[in-house]
Amino acid sequence: MAEQQVATGGRKLRHGSRLIGVSVIAGVVAAGIALPAVAAVGLGARSVADGFQDLPDDFRTPPLSQATTILDAQGGTIATVYDRDRTVVPADQISPLVKTALVDIEDNRFYEHGAIDLKGVLRALDENASSGTTAQGASTLTQQYVKNVFVEEAGDDPQKVAEAQRQTVGRKVQELKYAIKVEETLSKDQILTNYLNITFFGEQSYGVEAAARRYFGVHAKDLTLPQAALLAGLVQSPTGYDPTVNPTAAKDRRDTVLRKMAEYGHITQDQAREAIESPLGLNVQTPQQGCILAKQGEGFFCDYVRNVVLTDPAFGKSAADRKAVWKRGGLQIHTTLDPKAQASLYASVTGHVNAGDQAATAMSIVQPGTGRILAMGQSRPYGVDDKQHQTQINYNVGKAMGGGIGFPTGSTFKPIVAAAALENGIPAGQSYTTDYSMPWPAMTDCSGGRFPSSGQVHNDSQSLTGQFSMKAAMAQSVNTYFAKLEADTGLCNVAQMTNKLGITEQAGGEKLQVVPSMTLGSNDLTPLEMAGVYAAFAAHGTYCAPTAITSVTGPDGKSLAVPQANCSAAMSPTTADTVTAMLKGVVEDGTGQPAGLTDRDSAGKTGTTDGSRQVWFVGYTPEMAGATVVSDSDNPKPLDGQRIGGSVVGQAFGGTLAGPIWRDALDGALAGTPAGTFPQVQLP
Repeated sequence: MAEQQVATGGRKLRHGSRLIGVSVIAGVVAAGIALPAVAAVGLGARSVADGFQDLPDDFRTPPLSQATTILDAQGGTIATVYDRDRTVVPADQISPLVKTALVDIEDNRFYEHGAIDLKGVLRALDENASSGTTAQGASTLTQQYVKNVFVEEAGDDPQKVAEAQRQTVGRKVQELKYAIKVEETLSKDQILTNYLNITFFGEQSYGVEAAARRYFGVHAKDLTLPQAALLAGLVQSPTGYDPTVNPTAAKDRRDTVLRKMAEYGHITQDQAREAIESPLGLNVQTPQQGCILAKQGEGFFCDYVRNVVLTDPAFGKSAADRKAVWKRGGLQIHTTLDPKAQASLYASVTGHVNAGDQAATAMSIVQPGTGRILAMGQSRPYGVDDKQHQTQINYNVGKAMGGGIGFPTGSTFKPIVAAAALENGIPAGQSYTTDYSMPWPAMTDCSGGRFPSSGQVHNDSQSLTGQFSMKAAMAQSVNTYFAKLEADTGLCNVAQMTNKLGITEQAGGEKLQVVPSMTLGSNDLTPLEMAGVYAAFAAHGTYCAPTAITSVTGPDGKSLAVPQANCSAAMSPTTADTVTAMLKGVVEDGTGQPAGLTDRDSAGKTGTTDGSRQVWFVGYTPEMAGATVVSDSDNPKPLDGQRIGGSVVGQAFGGTLAGPIWRDALDGALAGTPAGTFPQVQLP
């Protein structure tokens, strides 16, 4: 008897709980949105109702995270990158079959009820209370859409995602109110389209377009009936019904969807039977994204573009704003990269230096007069696999942009000293008589700090003695001549010219060292910076900051602001053209002869650092300026005696090791381009 009373009491308790639940939900759903004063529910219901009324009703759909496409100057795809693989598509680009399938399996009364399906809620409560489980759900597609918005806003934060998915009364009430707001502002078709674009389908695919491509290799508009049914079935449990992992469960779920479609009369029984008998027909596409998949060595340029978006104020005032732009994605980024120039540069750097060599080479090409980066690459592949000699450090740029600490530039810095001298009234005919070795002249920096005459500066060869003009000293790279020229020009004037040419600090972020050894290239700089400097000589004195992006289109199709080259006159045209005449002599009669182009005007300067740890060639034609460095990339050691590109280097020089890399890259990059000419300047 006691047991019977307990059982009866239990049934009454469950029945009472069911009444309470029905009363609460029914009260909320009622048009007045205020819970009735149901005695059985009491203050709990009133509390829920008050909370409902207090919720803000300014529900807004966040911009969906989508894939970003990075394009070269001709519109070719360099890479697709994303935080979430999603491509938002309009309603007419989604197969009607998948829309019907989703409604039939998830919310078959979707077009009949409002934001909340009261009949479904009551049925679910009754079923769950009777069974003592929560097997029956009652969320409409609109409510599910709202929940997906909460999850999308949570991003990749596990705690926030868990909070967005919590099955609490408060969360449900919030979903209810926002679902009502959504139904007031959007049509049913718009809600369904938004749902299909936001929801997760498993296998890293967000939205129906990404899912269609991932599982079947087709667009969402081309989904067949069995394919549409499979995707519609996935939304309930993307992991449990993943056809690549659980094909049997996935097929069972697909077939359930097909039977529902037939039950509701949206397909015939014969169509359902034929589809059920068909295999899954998967054509799984591996996710293709990230700079690591870029061809022709474009990975480093791709990563540079990413860093531009994350660091340049054009894309947001704060670092957080810029990060949000990148993570949200959906951008079409048109870049300056020239495919022909990039292919030629890549072939040259990888042809002259092997990926597994202890030394590495890096090179950048910039367009004079615009600052556009036409090509960028290095002999080490972009990636994270040490066994494949890969690296993600971009040797072309500084630390702030995904690079390293740069390299001493050696004598490639001397043209900057020459430009400063000419700008400050020292004539191109200035001559000095000098020995192989001499004490450093006394100098003063911009803050008045004095460098006394101490220490020795010497030339690379003991034969470099006697009287030299500026042209001859440039061609033979006479260190002692440029020490005297720097002293007469003024160390501060040299530093100011360096700043005008875009160099204000070292590649690692350290302060630029304004010291006598500047003229010998003692500061650590990068190929991209040096290419920009020499591009100013080619552009008759106009310096343009190197730029990688020409235009950006946002997810809404509107153009975004992009960084500008901010071109300015760093020196007079006369000064720039005079330097060009000197550097033309370097490749014709001086240390840069191995780098000279035979079918067009070219100019440049070699550089070799102490102990031959780095060698450079920086040069230009009227159309392109490029900088090449070869260096032991890890704790640099002398290049002399190293095996580089399959051959042992006896003695490393900028002209003989870096010069041919520059020559071959420029030769291919300019193939078919009419040859321009430099201004004719007579030098003393």
